[in-house]
Amino acid sequence: MKTSTKKLLDRLRNAEKIRVLFVCLGNICRSPAAEALMLDSVERHGDNWRWEIDSAGIGSWHIGQLADKRMRVHAQRRGYTLTHRARQVSPIDFERFDLIIAMDAQNESDLHDIAPSPEACDRIVRMNEFVDMTTRYDYIPDPYYEGAEGFELVLDLLENGTENLHRILTE
Repeated sequence: MKTSTKKLLDRLRNAEKIRVLFVCLGNICRSPAAEALMLDSVERHGDNWRWEIDSAGIGSWHIGQLADKRMRVHAQRRGYTLTHRARQVSPIDFERFDLIIAMDAQNESDLHDIAPSPEACDRIVRMNEFVDMTTRYDYIPDPYYEGAEGFELVLDLLENGTENLHRILTE
């Protein structure tokens, strides 16, 4: 984990409220899945009152749409329901959220371009910083053009990453 991420998480660990935004390209696969898995994690741990969790996309192509049907189906098989409707990330999100989690390097770069200040950039981290399972990926791959295996892989990575994020911020 990067030193800057560790410092940010140390500050958030003692916060009364933890506000997390998950971001991917279109907000129809990875980020709404991360949102649903994180919501499930905080619910299971009984501290959902302490969290505000949302997701957004870099682009505006899917605004108002539910998550990709394939992601909804794969998530449902694991007991998760994805009800989020896609929205585009905006500069105000950098004021509203303490932690903005990008799914890959391009999302991270785009978020830095959108961020209204250097302080806002300090809130951006990559999801893979929380994934500790063995994988060949150093990012959360976009399953949009993949088959069923791609959606299952993303859910595996996000289950691991969201559980670790919860643990790190509540120990």
